[in-house]
Amino acid sequence: MHRWARRLLLCALAVPWPAHAALQVTAESGATAADAEASRRLVQATLPRLPPVLRDWDATLQLGWRDDLPAQVHGRIRGRRILLDRALLAAWQDGSAGEGRDAAVTALVHEVAHAWDHGPGRISRDPRTLDLAGWQVRPLWPGRGARNAFNARSPDAYELASPAEFVAVNVEHFLLDPAYACRRPALHAHFAAHFGWSPEAPACAATLPYVDAGALADADAAPLLELDPARVVAVDYLLAGDGEAMSSRWGHSMLRLVVCAPGRAPGPDCRLDLDHHRVLSFRAFVDDLQLSSWRGLTGGYPSRLFVLPLQQVVDEYTRVEMRPLASIPLRLSAGEIAALLERAARVHWSYDGRYRFVGNNCAVETWKLLHDGLPRASAADLASITPKGLLRRLRRAGLVDDSAVPADADEARRFGYRFEPWNAHYQALYDTAREILALEHAAVADWLRMAPAQRAPWLQRGDMRASAALLLLEEAALRREEQQARDALKRLVFRAGDAGRSAYRRATDVPGDGLLPILAEALREGGALASPSALLSLPGYGLPLAAERTQARTGAGARAARLRALEDRLRAAARDRLPRATRESLEQAEANVAALGARLRGLHEAEGGVAF
Repeated sequence: MHRWARRLLLCALAVPWPAHAALQVTAESGATAADAEASRRLVQATLPRLPPVLRDWDATLQLGWRDDLPAQVHGRIRGRRILLDRALLAAWQDGSAGEGRDAAVTALVHEVAHAWDHGPGRISRDPRTLDLAGWQVRPLWPGRGARNAFNARSPDAYELASPAEFVAVNVEHFLLDPAYACRRPALHAHFAAHFGWSPEAPACAATLPYVDAGALADADAAPLLELDPARVVAVDYLLAGDGEAMSSRWGHSMLRLVVCAPGRAPGPDCRLDLDHHRVLSFRAFVDDLQLSSWRGLTGGYPSRLFVLPLQQVVDEYTRVEMRPLASIPLRLSAGEIAALLERAARVHWSYDGRYRFVGNNCAVETWKLLHDGLPRASAADLASITPKGLLRRLRRAGLVDDSAVPADADEARRFGYRFEPWNAHYQALYDTAREILALEHAAVADWLRMAPAQRAPWLQRGDMRASAALLLLEEAALRREEQQARDALKRLVFRAGDAGRSAYRRATDVPGDGLLPILAEALREGGALASPSALLSLPGYGLPLAAERTQARTGAGARAARLRALEDRLRAAARDRLPRATRESLEQAEANVAALGARLRGLHEAEGGVAF
């Protein structure tokens, strides 16, 4: 070693090196001895709760106490000065006030999180943080929405004030609430990745809870769906074809979950378990007695994520609205499916968006769910305001697996990749009856447009084959009559403007068995199912834990039962309010179905069959 190098080394060893860098939180100058001592003990209790990277942060913060902070404000940060409410100090000094001592630690963690975020952390500026937090990207304009619509099931409404406050509030819970990992798993993982560390947390349930809207129609359905992501083998983009109404003229975007039946090992055969598949569908929840196109255009209705049985959705579109459904597989890994389902669960329990026909419709909401749930989707240019446009962009981004769909149309239908409207099926049924009975019309649509009374004489002339075909057609005609009756009722009872609003207020305030009170009650009951957080009174936030799930299951089941009972009362009350011609047409359609059922039973018995 050269002589000059040896001297340099000896000098370096002789000079004291600075201690390991660490976060310092000291009492502000001028503090009383008591305040300084209480501050020291509070800091000693708080710093060990922080992540190592934050404890090793080379920064000095000053802690002071104030009597002049606004009500409900526990602390403020000004540069490197933390100012806390003096009431917290009093609670901290009182050793018996456990809740107060926790509040002092929480407030200090909150302000230290602000200091870190304003300094090297910058986590509130991270696009992924904003995605998970709820400041969603806008589809038509650059930037993000100013409003965070994830306002249900919040641990503290203050988190919605700004991204910086969201980060500070959530860092509190990440560090101090062991249940945070189960209540907000995606955010917990995000903070753990940011800090390179996470506190100990309990094991979380393997399933994600959703209120199943199918329980409204099926008394035997479980009102709370406990969905295990490991049993969801695929997610499809489910596209409904164009409808006749203005609001459905561009189709409808949904996501289909391919769920394996109990006992089946996850794999391709799960596509055959149609009864277990579910659909995630964003819809405008019409929560008043007036239906307004203007409100739909301007965001007057809530936008909610409904979870529906696949078969219910198929029937709704193919049998009632006569619209096709295409189920296009998305190219997602198992981890991406789990992340998407967790995001959907958070949206289901916490989101209260506003439906807008152009700017926040089903396509936009579906895009935002994919964008916020999947980092790979957020990196792609998927923004679209139409369902077909979104599908094109998904294909362009490589997120669609068209190779999985059989090229043969019959195979695609057999394996549930395509669901055809019943027009062709009804035409085939009608052709069968027409050949046997020599019916006049060539098109089934012309037959169904006939008044039910005009069709009635033909229903007693067919053999077993023709009568069975006509029964299915009459059931379709009855569904159409019921839809027309509902439309007539809306036009009759609910008028736009002040009269309609007054009617709603009277209906809401006055109990009774009349039509309006029953409708108002049904809307109140249905609103809780459209917004699942309304089912819970237990304290909590984020995804419901075990006790909250039990309460939600009980509450959803009870409300579904009440809604089914209300539907029976509503039918009885509404029938008397229908115009005479509409009521008679509906009653004749019901009589046609009953007559055909009786005829089929009679023909079956006449041929020596067992009565049914």
